[in-house]
Amino acid sequence: MSQYIAKRALASLLVLFIISIIVFLAVRAIPGSVCTIVLQTNDVDKQQCDAINKELGIDKPVVTQYFVYMGNVLTGDFGKSLITKKDVWEEMRVRIPLTIELTLLATSFAVVLAIPIGIISAMRQDGAADYGLRFLTIGWLSIPSFWLGTLLIVFPAKWWHYSPPVGYVDIWEDPFKNIEQLYMPAFALGLALSASLARIMRSSMLEVLRQDYIRTARAKGLRDGLIVIRHAMRNALIPVVTLFGLQVGVLFGGTVVLESIFTLPGLGGLTLSAVRFKDYTQVQGLVLLFATVLVLINLVVDLSYAWIDPRIRYS
Repeated sequence: MSQYIAKRALASLLVLFIISIIVFLAVRAIPGSVCTIVLQTNDVDKQQCDAINKELGIDKPVVTQYFVYMGNVLTGDFGKSLITKKDVWEEMRVRIPLTIELTLLATSFAVVLAIPIGIISAMRQDGAADYGLRFLTIGWLSIPSFWLGTLLIVFPAKWWHYSPPVGYVDIWEDPFKNIEQLYMPAFALGLALSASLARIMRSSMLEVLRQDYIRTARAKGLRDGLIVIRHAMRNALIPVVTLFGLQVGVLFGGTVVLESIFTLPGLGGLTLSAVRFKDYTQVQGLVLLFATVLVLINLVVDLSYAWIDPRIRYS
C-alpha cells in the first residue's frame, strides 16, 4: 500500500510539474504588453517598459523565469497581482473558504440526491418509478448550471419579491445567512452532477444485483433493503466514486460563472476577473491551486477503492 501511495504521489508531482510549465508558457503567449497591463494605458515608452520588465523579472530568459517563479511558489510566494499590486496568495486565501463551502454543499446535495435515485431506479427496473426517475435525470443533465442559476434569481424575485443576500458571511459568524447566500448556487451547481451520479449508480447497481452472492442472500430470505445496504451498495459505489472525482473539476469550472451570477467573492469570480484583465500572475496562481486540488482529489479517490471494496488490494 505504501509503495502504491509513493508511486501515485510521484505521478501527481509529475502532473503538477507539466501543468506548471504549460500554464507558465500559455500566459506569456497572451496577446498584449505587460507594460500596458501594469500601467493601464497604451501610452508607454521603452524606458518605462524596461523598468517594469526588470522589476517583474521578465527581462530574463524564459527558462530562468520559470525556475525563479517555481522556487518562489515552493516557499509560498506566488508573486503580486499586476492589477491590484496585492499578494497573489493573500487574494486567493481570503476567497478559498467560500469556494470550498460552495463546492462541498453542491457535492453533498448531488450525492444525497443521486444515490437514493440510482438505487430506487435499479430496484424498480423498467417500472413506472424507473422511467420517471430516468426522465428526470436526463432533464437535469440538459440544464446548464448558469442558466438554472439565472432562473433561480429571476423567478423568485419576480413572483415572490425574494432574492438571496448579496455577498458572503462566514458560516461561523451567521450560519443561517451563510446558507441563505449559498443554497441557490449550490443547487444550480450540483443538479447536473446528481443526474450523472444517479445514472451511473443505477447502471452499477443493476450489475451488482445480478451477481451470485446477491441471489444467495435473497435465497436466505434477507429483505431487499438489507441486501442493498449491507451487500450491494458498497460494491456499486466504485464507478460512482470514480465519476465523482472526475466531475469535481466540472464543479470548479462552474463556480467561475455562478459566483459571478450570485455576486459571490470566491475563487471563481477572482479567476474571471484575472482573465478579463490579463493579470497573468494571478491566473498562474489560480490554475496551480485548482490543479493541485484536482490531483489530490483524484489521489484520494484512488485510495478510497480499497476502503469501499475490501477485495481490492494495492501491491
